[in-house]
Amino acid sequence: MNKKRKVIANIILGSALFLTACGTDSQEDTSSENTAWDDIQEAGVLRAATSGTYYPNSYHDEETNELTGFEVEILREIGERLDLEVEFTEMGVDGMLTSLNSDQLDIAALSISHAGENADKFNYSIPYKYTYMSMIVREEDNSGIETMEDLDGKKAAGAATTSYMKIAEQYGAELVIYDNATNDQYLWDVANGRTDVIINDYYGQTMALEAFPEIPVKIQEDLFFNPSYTNFSMKLGNDQLTEAVDGALEDMHADGTLSELSEEYYYGEDVTKEKDMDIMTIEIEE
Repeated sequence: MNKKRKVIANIILGSALFLTACGTDSQEDTSSENTAWDDIQEAGVLRAATSGTYYPNSYHDEETNELTGFEVEILREIGERLDLEVEFTEMGVDGMLTSLNSDQLDIAALSISHAGENADKFNYSIPYKYTYMSMIVREEDNSGIETMEDLDGKKAAGAATTSYMKIAEQYGAELVIYDNATNDQYLWDVANGRTDVIINDYYGQTMALEAFPEIPVKIQEDLFFNPSYTNFSMKLGNDQLTEAVDGALEDMHADGTLSELSEEYYYGEDVTKEKDMDIMTIEIEE
């Protein structure tokens, strides 16, 4: 298995793409709002959190073990443009939320659902990635799925409690829960009829299919839904930092740097621009 294929094999197709902020209370502190950016500039360091485990956004290079990835390199470029050294800490979601609110971190590569009940408790940068949901089906017959209603009675594969599985359940699919399965297992199970469909992020699915071209599955070509975007999260009230990060991202959009990084890490795909296509929106029931 070549390096690219081996790395992609470890992507979890059933993982959640967007996270709902929960279990944290954040109150705007106007005094810290006015000093946070000054403190960052004085220290010359931007303290950033990233997962380190989510390819191709944040992972360790197989040969050098160096932390890299699409969002990691964006943060490094932001730091360079703001004349700051970026100090990375790898942690899970709960740790990021707590660390932002306690001022242990300045910025997190964490996509909090803006529809979540606590989403208004954080500052956000402008988006650096746009995406949408799609579904993997059998190559020969689309797994019998031509409309969303055809999910009724089908077996949907994925991790528990994700937004993808919630949509499948809403349309009557039988949920087949996986825990830490690799892409080839997910894909072969669809191909062999153990399951029928995998709903997930379009770009993640595209990369998974590219890694395993011998498996007779494909993306359903007529069903794309729930467009969304990804941005960086900061503590509520850190407006000067947010403005500085936005300025750097705007410049990176304008000069093509974001597109270049996307094409490098997403194998030629530019995820930094919204697609001009018909994408339906499905409200997820809680």
